[in-house]
Amino acid sequence: MRNFDKKYLLNSKTVLAGTDEAGRGPLAGPVVAAAVILPNDFYDERINDSKKISAELREELFDVICSNAISFAYTSISRTKIDEINILKASLLAMKKSVQKLNPKPDTVLVDGNKSFNHNPNVYPIIGGDSKSLSIAAASIIAKVVRDRIMLKLAKKYPNYGWEKNKGYPTKEHINAILKYGACPIHRETFLRKIYERANQNKLIFQE
Repeated sequence: MRNFDKKYLLNSKTVLAGTDEAGRGPLAGPVVAAAVILPNDFYDERINDSKKISAELREELFDVICSNAISFAYTSISRTKIDEINILKASLLAMKKSVQKLNPKPDTVLVDGNKSFNHNPNVYPIIGGDSKSLSIAAASIIAKVVRDRIMLKLAKKYPNYGWEKNKGYPTKEHINAILKYGACPIHRETFLRKIYERANQNKLIFQE
């Protein structure tokens, strides 16, 4: 992963950042993106796509990354904004804002996915970047840990939906809870339309 990033270093003074998001798929809560600049000589073999490592290891690596990073930042975009502009635009906006918060400003940015938040020639979308790039993987861990912590707090405020376990993702238990209790202010309204449509068509049946 470190060797992948090195391909984008023009010279030893190049400031390279990676950025990624967490929370595009859930039915509730914000989408969170992070951006990180790592020292060119930093490496930790445990860093990987946040989805491929345990929650315990993510928490441990969160501290490692934050303490070793030259700079890191994260941004949360509310469910209201997600419903307003759609989840893709909200994700890209969160990544853009996170990169803009970095100090120093990066010369090169690696973005996870096939989309970018601008057309700067030094901003590179990387498909599967969180499994290829050390800096993107590090950003994915920061974003995931921050978002999970947000959802754990929200689970205490809205205890009916099991967010302490599902983090807002569309599990069977979460969907059944929505059908039983209705949506709460943190649910993404645009994400629930298909669930309600399927329920009305008796394709989803609530089980007591």
